[in-house]
Amino acid sequence: MPRKVFCGVVTKAECDKTVKVSVLQVYKDKLYKKVIKRYKKYTVHDESNSYKKGDKVFIQEHKPISATKKWIVVQVE
Repeated sequence: MPRKVFCGVVTKAECDKTVKVSVLQVYKDKLYKKVIKRYKKYTVHDESNSYKKGDKVFIQEHKPISATKKWIVVQVE
């Protein structure tokens, strides 16, 4: 089964080897036909501490690294 890959923006990069990434999901409501934007924040593992706030990154599903980290950074856009 393929792993999920999302594109998002780093919103917090203060912790050691951890960054928070905000991912935007845009979809159209089936009933009201209205376009809805929904943001979700993911806690992502950053081994080298190289990402800063505002960086656009791709994140990928990974086996659990800690209680909250289940994603890793794949590449910078």
